[in-house]
Amino acid sequence: MPPAMAWRLDIAVQTPAHAALGDLLSYASPAPLVPGTLVRVPLGRREVLGVVWNEPSPLDDAEPDMALKPVGAALDALAPLGDAWRDLVAFAARYYQRSIGEIALAALPPQLRDLSGTQLARRLKRKTTTGPVAETAEAAHPVALSAEQTAALARIEAEAGTFLLVGSTGSGKTEVYLRCVADLLAGDAGAQALVMVPEINLTPQLEARFKARFGDDAVVSLHSGMTNPQRLASWLAAHSGAARIVLGTRMAVFASMPGLKLVVVDEEHDPSYKQQEGARYSARDLAVWRGQREGAKVILGSATPSLESWHQSRPAEGEDPGGRYVRLAMPSRIGAGELPTVRLVDMNLQPPKTVLSGALLDAIGQRIARGEQSMVFLNRRGYAPVLACADCGWKSECPHCSAYRVFHKIDRTLRCHHCGFTERVPRACPSCGNPDIAPVGRGTERLEEHLAELFAAVTRPDGSAVRIARIDADSTKKQGALESQLAAVHSGEVDVLVGTQMIAKGHDFRRITLVAAVNPDGALFSSDFRAPERLFSLLMQSAGRAGRDAAYLAAQGATAEMWIQTHHAQHPLFSALRKHDYTAFARQQLEERAAAGMPPFAFQALLRADARTQEAAQAFLNAASTAADALAGAERVVRYPAVPLAIQRVANVERAQMLIESPSRAALQRLLAQWQPLLHALRRTPEGKGVIRWLVDVDPHSI
Repeated sequence: MPPAMAWRLDIAVQTPAHAALGDLLSYASPAPLVPGTLVRVPLGRREVLGVVWNEPSPLDDAEPDMALKPVGAALDALAPLGDAWRDLVAFAARYYQRSIGEIALAALPPQLRDLSGTQLARRLKRKTTTGPVAETAEAAHPVALSAEQTAALARIEAEAGTFLLVGSTGSGKTEVYLRCVADLLAGDAGAQALVMVPEINLTPQLEARFKARFGDDAVVSLHSGMTNPQRLASWLAAHSGAARIVLGTRMAVFASMPGLKLVVVDEEHDPSYKQQEGARYSARDLAVWRGQREGAKVILGSATPSLESWHQSRPAEGEDPGGRYVRLAMPSRIGAGELPTVRLVDMNLQPPKTVLSGALLDAIGQRIARGEQSMVFLNRRGYAPVLACADCGWKSECPHCSAYRVFHKIDRTLRCHHCGFTERVPRACPSCGNPDIAPVGRGTERLEEHLAELFAAVTRPDGSAVRIARIDADSTKKQGALESQLAAVHSGEVDVLVGTQMIAKGHDFRRITLVAAVNPDGALFSSDFRAPERLFSLLMQSAGRAGRDAAYLAAQGATAEMWIQTHHAQHPLFSALRKHDYTAFARQQLEERAAAGMPPFAFQALLRADARTQEAAQAFLNAASTAADALAGAERVVRYPAVPLAIQRVANVERAQMLIESPSRAALQRLLAQWQPLLHALRRTPEGKGVIRWLVDVDPHSI
């Protein structure tokens, strides 16, 4: 070891999954580098990007371990990542049971890993410096606020902490966000705001509104739909403070923002905020933690908040001290707009195999005749969920998954939505040769075709043919497809819009006066206790697309309606939905969960194992449960027997899971932390043979 190498640095690097190498690796450096500095370091045969994590310590010549590898180049053109950012990463790694390096490196733009110090310095020269936000024409003539918006803004201004803004669809939550950001930036020249949305397709819409208000230079986006150079440019602008406002999806919660003073999480209930691959973090929960750590205000907004957030915002009552969040209510729509009337169609009273009831078709026809738009929501893409042979019972099962391949008529394929395996539709039954194989069930493609047939003879007010459009993951694959389809809806070219949940939330369609949900019953009796909550949110959000423009409704002489076709019209979920009564629904759900000891009254984690056989996966999980018996505090944590996942085989990999539950979050976290080394060791025993991977999912969203 040369004498110049005088410092030991603890560095976070992205170590291989389940390598059990520990959180930080030590390297030798000739100079003490500041924590947060990005460096290149050798790892195996590669050179990788790392983050200096702790204060450097001098290397003692007498230390027996002098074989530390030397640090490579430091990317010192970039300002070090701050203490608050490193605290956020460390908390996320600890809470979600992952390594610090995995979280830290995943949070950085991928292109940073490939740039040299010189290339990075050139990139940084292109960035503008931070300055006052220019007032745009829209900012100079802001819209008038309602009394509810004014009251919410006053409380956000006067109080600190986390706010739950419960605003019905169309109540003007976005305007509240815009005003909060404007007040912040006007009062503090170095302040930054983070605004999060659940899905990429909502980002351009919100980005346009923020740029119209604050100008192009003040706003950057961060989401996975961007190219690597775009992500790097946005990240550098946020890190330097040049970008005053960062808009993004869940990944944006890890953006390096030294001046962060405000975090907005729009549609905070949305399951998309929970990462489902790798480190399974909840961006909403991390946003709240980050706000507390950095002294930033946090606004969680939704018409149908998650039951966890609703419970955390409960007012104090008797001996209950109440929740940690401040609840703000905006129940009224802007202007004279009213929430749509909810109509239930009891499908038990309809002829067998009815897809759309006569009354619903008549209502859509009336809308078309008046030049209004309707939206038909079905949360299942493709033409039909399965192709089947009536003679021998063959069905279009996926050979690699325990699921059916979906029939897509447009390109005549059978496609597995789990592993992606795709084949052309066979000319005859592969089992018995019967040429008469038929689709069973309905997806958005088939519904679109069905509606086109039903309204083929109907004309629009100008005499032209009715136009049916479909928006789902299949119709929006090509770049720019979603934007052009949404533009067609906004311009009035589309009469009936068919789609999945992609169209159910966030969009501000001004001419839609009728929304219909075709087949929502599946979630009512799901084994997942969160399914009713998700269904209620989705239907409320869908209803919120109707009648958003009160002036348009008045001019048309129309009323906004939400039609729901169901076989369970008496279900309490629909009773609450008819009254737009989220409070009643939440009360009933929370009472059930309290009685059953489920979140938010208990805390959960899943231990998952993927293996070549189901027996191997379950044997690993059951052995892990037995090993946990010896851990301190194990008696405070319930471990249920291992079971297969609902879709137990995907891409020829068998999947099993074990639910772990405790009334104490601290007890659950202590057990999980102690369990990690046992799980790593178990992989190397006979019980671990055949196991491909295992993972811990803390606060799982679906079980």
